[in-house]
Amino acid sequence: MIQHTVKAFDADIGELRGLIAQMGGLAEDAIRRSMRALTGGDPALADAVCADDAAIDALEEQVETLAVQIIALRAPLANDLREVVAALKIAGAIERIGDYAKNIARRTREVNADPDAERLEPLSVLPAMARLAAEMVHDVLDAFAARDPALASDVRERDRALDDFYDSIFRLLMTFMVENPRTVGQVAHLLFVAKNLERIGDHATNVAEMVHFAATGARAPDRVPNRES
Repeated sequence: MIQHTVKAFDADIGELRGLIAQMGGLAEDAIRRSMRALTGGDPALADAVCADDAAIDALEEQVETLAVQIIALRAPLANDLREVVAALKIAGAIERIGDYAKNIARRTREVNADPDAERLEPLSVLPAMARLAAEMVHDVLDAFAARDPALASDVRERDRALDDFYDSIFRLLMTFMVENPRTVGQVAHLLFVAKNLERIGDHATNVAEMVHFAATGARAPDRVPNRES
């Protein structure tokens, strides 16, 4: 009976990790596709990103249901309980990442609304910021799968670079708006895009902290801020 219970619990944990991995893969892909839609002026791809967000939401519901079942039926303790709790919080963070990617996709039509407008030069720098954000999401989910607090810590440190990226793009966009008043509406949408990417990094950092907690049982050490909040 004990062996059967252990095997059943291991199967549940394996399923939980699998659901988190699926969510993460979809969210990471949504970031990349939303940026392709934005920079390529592809409203059809943007619409697809928005529609596909429902799959991430559905997976989050599955994670919540399974986690509650595990706690109720398996009564996990110590390390196992931490992993279940971490999975619940990580699922919520990934769902928000998917929402931010959807928000980026929704800006596609507005940014590309005026084909005769001067080409938005700042648009060319946003994909690099998006790549950094997507890599953080990818790596922090690898850290969760491997229960690797060192990799999680590395992801947390990379959030500094993403914050710096956002600060630079913010200044660039503000300057561009002043020099090109006709583009104010479009550039305002790019400001929202940059902020969404910065928030994706914040959520990846939150996931990293949960990975550290699940793996070590201790709260991740506070970071020294690299800029005023």
